[in-house]
Amino acid sequence: MKNVFILAVLVLMSLQMQSQVSSSYEISFENAVHHEAEIEGVFKNLKEDEIEFRMSRTSPGRYALHEFMKNAYNVKVTDGNGRILKAHRPDPYSWRVSGHNGTIKVSYTLFANHGDGTYSQVDETHAHLNMPATFMYVPELESHAMEVVFNVRKDLNWKIATQLKPLGDDRYYAPNLQYFMDSPTEISNHDSRSFEVDGQVVHLVLHHHGSTTEMDEYFESVKKVVLEQKAVFGELPNFDYQNYYFLACYIPNVTGDGMEHRNSTIIPSTTSLANGGMRRNIGTVSHEFFHCWNVERIRPESLEPFDFENVNMSGELWFAEGFTSYYTGLILCRAGLMPEDDYVLGLIGTFNYVWNSPGRSFFNPIEMSYQAPFVDAARSVDPVNKSNTFISYYSYGSALGLALDLSLRARGLNLDDYMKLVWETFGKTETSYTVQGLHDVLIKYTGTTFANDFFNNHIYDSKMPKMTAAFENVGVFLNRRHDKLWFGGAVMEGEITSNTNIYSPAYNAGLEQGDILISVGDFKLSETLKFNEILSGFRPDDKVKIIFKRYGQLKETEVVFSTDPSYVISTFETMNKQPSARQLANRKQWLSSKVE
Repeated sequence: MKNVFILAVLVLMSLQMQSQVSSSYEISFENAVHHEAEIEGVFKNLKEDEIEFRMSRTSPGRYALHEFMKNAYNVKVTDGNGRILKAHRPDPYSWRVSGHNGTIKVSYTLFANHGDGTYSQVDETHAHLNMPATFMYVPELESHAMEVVFNVRKDLNWKIATQLKPLGDDRYYAPNLQYFMDSPTEISNHDSRSFEVDGQVVHLVLHHHGSTTEMDEYFESVKKVVLEQKAVFGELPNFDYQNYYFLACYIPNVTGDGMEHRNSTIIPSTTSLANGGMRRNIGTVSHEFFHCWNVERIRPESLEPFDFENVNMSGELWFAEGFTSYYTGLILCRAGLMPEDDYVLGLIGTFNYVWNSPGRSFFNPIEMSYQAPFVDAARSVDPVNKSNTFISYYSYGSALGLALDLSLRARGLNLDDYMKLVWETFGKTETSYTVQGLHDVLIKYTGTTFANDFFNNHIYDSKMPKMTAAFENVGVFLNRRHDKLWFGGAVMEGEITSNTNIYSPAYNAGLEQGDILISVGDFKLSETLKFNEILSGFRPDDKVKIIFKRYGQLKETEVVFSTDPSYVISTFETMNKQPSARQLANRKQWLSSKVE
């Protein structure tokens, strides 16, 4: 009797959900070989006489415009009785219709052949769907429930994987437009594994050409990442349907990417597990899963609500993306998926990029975050000077996360506990935050003096923290290089192939991208004598005449070489110095597993 009652309740709930649905879709893939999907949307309960339907111009997790409409064609509109309605175009992204009977039906063909975290791809290997790149919508109905039926290719053994709520018969449900657009879907002949954590289920869905053994091994790594990240915050988020999905697609025809969503992440890669993908792809897993907390629930006020017509400008990406980037590698190290020495040595790239970037002269981390619409998978045909004016908020925030963590540890505190407090303050309650909110939480955790110093100097301003002592506290050397000459521009086959670095010898000498170097001092460049070989014969402060060609004209300048400003980071042990017991203990606290 109890089971009958439960079944009745479930049926009633299902019927109630369906009665509330105002937007429903059906999508088919019969012409997948030519990258086409056929889509029909039915939009009912319309109150206004003139109705707008449109494609999104943005996608959750991205911070730039993406013109998805360019891939939709063969658009037809009828009312609920099948009567053809005339639609007009007020702008490139939308249609308007009137004279309907409270319902409109919109059908169209979608071309989709870019399998990454933003766009969609349809072919005979899979239907890789990002919803904003796939489905039109009616803004009037954005708060209403939605359903979609995926007509899968049974002949290709396709299965559906998505965070959308399953209703049976390949039909899925979303409570509103925000959730629907945030729900990527992988339809393919994939494999899956799952495990339970505190009453919730984490799924690895993997579309690949590898072996069962490879997947099992990779799944164990995924589990370690999940548990290690849970340890940072003390708990998993409450997933909406008690399920979380890693939608991994490791096949040659996709584009490498990773994109977080509320209860899932889509992580395509061209690298198979057999060819280095075990290590390369697990980093993306680590980054995107950390977003379950940081971005998806610890959410900047500037991203609420997500705007599907324009970009949300956010000044918090140094924290949302950057601190997540810091934890990406740290978690792999703590989980035993990366040796400690490799992790420490791997810090150097980001450290040098941020510490030595001239971009800090122009923008602080908040203002760097504002640049996202111009750099986040955005494309420009005109040359830009980002190498001199921009620092990726991923890298900038990662460097600041490292600096804050080690500075806190030197005081007997740590970044994990700060992140926990941020989670309890904003994430667990799903209260959106501002930069000032992050500042206030740090005051609560450390006291006013330390928090004000960090934010005033390194967030509201662009000064970099002093790190030598903080590194020494964990038995790590930080030193400048003194063994390498600095030119300040990439040279290939005699041509300067990048904008020269502001303040560099090349920049100060008036050299620029596109210049072709003919001779350096008494040495003439040739196929047998390369630029880097010539440089090895000079020392810092040497003044050298350079003859070069610009726009077909020979020119001459003088370069004063300087020492490479980059740093070297290494453990004491690799420098043949034994760290103290205290330093080793501090390093262990920093890099060792937190899973109990």
